[in-house]
Amino acid sequence: MPSKISMTIAISMAAAGSLMLATSPNEPTEPRVPAGHPAVSMPDVQDTPKEARPEDIKSIDSIVNAYYDSVSGPKGQRRDWNRLLSLFMPDGRFIVSRVVDGETIPMILTPQEFVDTNRTYFEQGGYFEQEIHRETDTFGHIAQVFSTYASRRALSDPEPYSRGINSIQVMNAGDRWWITTIMWESEHPDTNPIPEDYLSDEDSEG
Repeated sequence: MPSKISMTIAISMAAAGSLMLATSPNEPTEPRVPAGHPAVSMPDVQDTPKEARPEDIKSIDSIVNAYYDSVSGPKGQRRDWNRLLSLFMPDGRFIVSRVVDGETIPMILTPQEFVDTNRTYFEQGGYFEQEIHRETDTFGHIAQVFSTYASRRALSDPEPYSRGINSIQVMNAGDRWWITTIMWESEHPDTNPIPEDYLSDEDSEG
């Protein structure tokens, strides 16, 4: 069993307002910052992460796949919501871009709020979120995954009722990967179609 990681979030109070994340598997230590960067504080994080399955958090691919698997299932099937919550760093966020009266409005949810908002819809109506294309960029301990998805209420549905792109930010902190943020926007074929570069060959209209 992997040891529990005590996560700390350090917030710089400089004018730049940069947000930094650090871990302290044994004793708290001051985070390394670039030369000339203002000192940062390390307040304790109160939320304790759910214990994750080792196979879910061993790589970028595994944690992204675990996200899709944890939210998907047929009508009437209860989801393992603790599994979903275990993928997220404390203070992780879901952010969805909504267009209201021509303006883009962000809706920001904690992972628990995401569960509370979608539990009934997913479990009683059936919901499968399937990845159809992935682009991954990495640098050091961080990665950005642009993941195109298609949503169906049942796997037998011939066409998805919705598609879009998940922008998934992940970090390797300590001995595992964490999701820090999932931000997404749905496709609107007439005004905001998914570019062909972010579609698989069979889903592309080209």
